[in-house]
Amino acid sequence: MSYSNYEKAFKQLKVKPAKLEKYKKCNSPKERKTGIANRRCRRCGRIRGHIKKYGLHVCRQCFREIAQKVGFKKYS
Repeated sequence: MSYSNYEKAFKQLKVKPAKLEKYKKCNSPKERKTGIANRRCRRCGRIRGHIKKYGLHVCRQCFREIAQKVGFKKYS
């Protein structure tokens, strides 16, 4: 299951409403106030490798793609 969508199992549990409610109660993600899961990439939604310096808020993979457009130079 991915970080962004825990609702993939809903299709199988639609016919069993009691189990669906229990699944929602036990497996729904917590609302995060701090930590790594609170910050996501603006472009792709990744959690890991987040660059928030200068207000970028993108992951490192997306940063490599847009660095030239933003104005960063590669020195080596």
